Amino acid sequence: MATDESPWPDRPVGVPFALMVDYEYQKLTLPRGTSRNVAQRVLTEAAEHGHWELDRLRLFPDGTRKVVLRRRYLKVQPTLDRQLISR
Repeated sequence: MATDESPWPDRPVGVPFALMVDYEYQKLTLPRGTSRNVAQRVLTEAAEHGHWELDRLRLFPDGTRKVVLRRRYLKVQPTLDRQLISR
């Protein structure tokens, strides 16, 4: 395998694992006939109030839009020492 190739397709080449961010995803389907302005409003609301960002948007020939939104996954880390918890 060449050094440019990554066995993990979602991981950019040369980025260590420690710098990677986990995301959670939400899929939306906007029916055909949904105007561009309405689609923009729906996505803007999701971005402003749910902290989502646009990952992927596909516009199909029939007018259906499939949207994938993502946001950072918050990991909760324990604040207590493990020895104190086991007592």
